[in-house]
Amino acid sequence: MKILLADDHAMIRQGLVLLLRQSYPSAEIVEKSNGDELLAELQTETKYNIVITDLYMPGTPVIEIIKQVRDAENKVPIIILSMSLPERNAVRVIKAGANGYLTKDTVPEDLIKAMQFVMQGRKYITPDIASLLADAYLDDVEKKPHETLSDREFEVFQMLSNGKTVTQIAEILHVSINTISTYKSRIMDKMNFTSFADIIKYAHANDIVR
Repeated sequence: MKILLADDHAMIRQGLVLLLRQSYPSAEIVEKSNGDELLAELQTETKYNIVITDLYMPGTPVIEIIKQVRDAENKVPIIILSMSLPERNAVRVIKAGANGYLTKDTVPEDLIKAMQFVMQGRKYITPDIASLLADAYLDDVEKKPHETLSDREFEVFQMLSNGKTVTQIAEILHVSINTISTYKSRIMDKMNFTSFADIIKYAHANDIVR
């Protein structure tokens, strides 16, 4: 049993390791602390039974990692364990190829149950997420402006909504300031915003601030 665990907070990783050892005492648990480390490990020849990862970490965005893993035909089960509420990100990550989405206030038994589900080749979909997925696929449901953003644009939008500057976002994502400025311009154009205040107002009105 090999488990790949990724989170940028050491205390959370430590707590998860203790929890996992209770159900899988002989498991080999490999820990990573950012997106770059997670992606590099998934590109090795090591075969994992499951990946449990935070959604927002420094380095390569996790949703991009999921897409790359699936494009490479790697079917390793992936569970997202995030602070973000499901309505903010669950549909995007499930569509990208994740097998389950849980919030970090989930009771320990639910995480173990989710692991058992996905390691059997099944999706772990809670009733709330099932409802969100159904809404997302209904043809007659009009998309909200933020749903027209690409995954990377949406990630930048969330960071801007949380008050991070272009420079800070560039450092977190390991890209140039010009790249983030371009994303910001696309966001402003797609959502018909004229000022940074519009971003903040919209994010709060639509419960996007994480």
